[in-house]
Amino acid sequence: MFGLVVLIVMGLYLALLVWATKRGWRWGIEKKGWTGKKRWLGAAIGFLIVYLPVFWDWIPTVAVHQYYCAKESGFWVYKTLDQWKAENPRDMEGLVANKVLIQTVGDDENHTDTQVLNQRFRWVTEKKNLIPYLPFYQWKSQLIDTRNGEIAARWIDFTSGKGRDYLKFWLNIESCPNGIANRNNLFYFVDALVKTTDTSQRSAK
Repeated sequence: MFGLVVLIVMGLYLALLVWATKRGWRWGIEKKGWTGKKRWLGAAIGFLIVYLPVFWDWIPTVAVHQYYCAKESGFWVYKTLDQWKAENPRDMEGLVANKVLIQTVGDDENHTDTQVLNQRFRWVTEKKNLIPYLPFYQWKSQLIDTRNGEIAARWIDFTSGKGRDYLKFWLNIESCPNGIANRNNLFYFVDALVKTTDTSQRSAK
C-alpha cells in the first residue's frame, strides 16, 4: 500500500514538474524580446521552482559521498595480531575477554560507541555528520591498544540519508563501493582477536 502511495505522489510530482517547465517556456515566449536561449531560461526557472524545494540536497549529497569514498574510505591493518603477540607475549597469555555491553555517547547523528574487548584492546566506532544541512555521515571504527594508544586496525566508510523509513529515500546510500567488504575485514580482525583471547584463557586454565 505504501509503495502505491509513493508511486502516486511521484507521478503527481512529475506532472507538476513538467507543467512548471512548460509554463516557464510560455512565460519566456510572452516576454517581449525573449527568443531562443532566453526562452530556455524561462523553462529552467519553472523547472527549478518545483525541483529545488524537494531535491536541492540530492546532487550535493551524492557528490560529497563519491568524493570522500574515493579519498578516505578503506580498511587498514597497522599491526597484525601475530606482530602484537610477538611484542607482548606475557600480556597475551593473561588477556580476559570482556562481556561489557557497548557504551554509547552522543545522539543519532553524532555518537561514539565503545566496547572494551579485554585489558589491552577497545573497539571504538564513531559516527559523525561531516557537512551541516546534508544527511552525510562518516563512520570510523578502530581497534585501539589501551596501554599506548596505538591503532591496530581502522575502517572508514561513508553513508548518506537517514535510514530506510526516511521520506527522501533517494538519498539513502548504505556505504562506499567497497565499504561492506572492508567492514567485514574489520569484523574478521576483531573476531580473530576475541578467539585468540578465548584460547589464551583456556590455556591459562
